[in-house]
Amino acid sequence: MAKVSLWLDSREKKDGTRAVKICITSGKGSSYIPTDFSVKEECWDANKQQVIRGPRKEEINNQIRLRLSRVEQIVMRMLYDGEASGKNAKEIKEYVLDEIDPVRKKRKTTGNLFAARFIAFAELHKPQTREIYMHTYKRIEAFMQGRMEDLSFEDIDRRWLTRFDLFMQHTSPSKNARNIHLRNIRAVFNDALDDEIITCYPFRRFKIRPVATPKRSLSVEQLRQFMTCECDDTQRHYRDVFMLIFLLCGINITDLLHLRSINDGRIEYNRAKTGRLYSIKVEPEAMEIIDRYRGVNYLLGIMDRYKSHEDYMRRINRALQTIGNNTISNRGKKIYDPMFPHITTYWARHTWATIAASLDVPKETIAAGLGHGGNTVTDIYIDFDRRKVDEANRKVIDWVYYGIR
Repeated sequence: MAKVSLWLDSREKKDGTRAVKICITSGKGSSYIPTDFSVKEECWDANKQQVIRGPRKEEINNQIRLRLSRVEQIVMRMLYDGEASGKNAKEIKEYVLDEIDPVRKKRKTTGNLFAARFIAFAELHKPQTREIYMHTYKRIEAFMQGRMEDLSFEDIDRRWLTRFDLFMQHTSPSKNARNIHLRNIRAVFNDALDDEIITCYPFRRFKIRPVATPKRSLSVEQLRQFMTCECDDTQRHYRDVFMLIFLLCGINITDLLHLRSINDGRIEYNRAKTGRLYSIKVEPEAMEIIDRYRGVNYLLGIMDRYKSHEDYMRRINRALQTIGNNTISNRGKKIYDPMFPHITTYWARHTWATIAASLDVPKETIAAGLGHGGNTVTDIYIDFDRRKVDEANRKVIDWVYYGIR
């Protein structure tokens, strides 16, 4: 008789939390399904099988219970239909996971053929990410010269990866650009390993080493010059958006453009890149810029006018790279002498992190401010973490705007 319950992992993570898992017991064996939530041991009641303290505990408990209920329904149906007969806990777990995620089941049926597995894995992602994976697929396809469909995981060893990297050098001299494709291949290997489809893993010996890139941040002095220099009205709009990104802890431009409102003095949203919940306190300096460009359907009016954020991103980066000592030619045409010819909106994010580090803000707080981290309760829900990020951001703003350390 199979049983389903919640279980707190006995192993403690680096942040002091333990993973909450769904335990399937059948016969003498047990198998576990992660819930993607972690809590500290003192916040968990083993008897009641729920979080008993901490911010948003009700929301977390509801999410866990929803997942538990889904597993219970599948297991009950298995018992009723006789599907669970003769199956051990691990086999029941695999059946449950396939029912929850049909795409996972499809990936498993692709077997050891790399191409089919790669495409099935790419389909799991959002359109923009899927497009990047399919670009990698096309590079592999060109390298294989018509033999792509027969490529197995075992064929991809250290030598294959080395030859593939050399092949890409003909069209992509940038090592970091080639690394994107190599990391995509590694992600498919990791996924196949997690599903126990393969045992081979060439990345134990083949290392993907990044190359240091040119500086993409401004010093405090450079930022002060950039934010106060003379510019025309169009440039001033784009510079204001750049500064707003900086004032909101380096928020991603895509996330900024799609914000809808401010609640209790904070913007709260799920990052487009990771889906992770993120919250930023809106300081007065940021509010001043927001009020200047208020929108109707969006917090900022930009997406009320543009069909896609990609178009605006191209425009703002081109405009930022013209800000500086502008002159007028004899024919009335502007000639630009930009302060920073390669600057983009991403520089605002790097600049915030660099200045925060110079003010001795801990790395963990900087990472939280940038939206890095996992899906643990500690990462997402604890107000103490938010307070630390709020204090760090205020510290950065005071130093840049008012010279107060």
